[in-house]
Amino acid sequence: MSTRKRAHPFDWSTIVIAVLVSAAAVTVFIRDGQSRALAILGTDFGLLLDILPKVLAGCFIGAFVTVLLPREAVTRWVGAESGLSGILIATIMGALLPGGPFTIYPVAAAFLSIGADVGAAIAFVISWTLLGYNRALIWELPFFGLDFVTWRIILSIPLPIIAAVTARMVLKIIAAWRDHSK
Repeated sequence: MSTRKRAHPFDWSTIVIAVLVSAAAVTVFIRDGQSRALAILGTDFGLLLDILPKVLAGCFIGAFVTVLLPREAVTRWVGAESGLSGILIATIMGALLPGGPFTIYPVAAAFLSIGADVGAAIAFVISWTLLGYNRALIWELPFFGLDFVTWRIILSIPLPIIAAVTARMVLKIIAAWRDHSK
């Protein structure tokens, strides 16, 4: 269950996004003219140049994680046989690891490639999304105050764990069904 297929750069999701982008570009070109369409492309190109170093850094972090962390340790701590403790470790790691999606997703993919199971990766990503301390400190506390943030975090704690346990159960059912249908 901890093995995963290698992702291809051009799959169905890339095609869907490309079709949507093309349709939007043609619509803007027809409705607002060539100058507006080119202005948007220029702005988007600037955004690409801005985020490209961050994306590359995140990919390098993910690549280095696969080399620096021993596969045996990752499998033992957050692999398919790690039980609830592996899910809890992944949940804590996700809550504590700073950074944005450019960092978190490559790290999660790296964990999957070196022995973490899907449940732990799900707990990691959902925990980062819901429990990440940096967002709570920088954005939520100033806007909502301590009471709101405390209750939101307390109520969110079970969600990564529930999602991870559910993912593990579903994957076991799917694996059993595949074995039975062979």
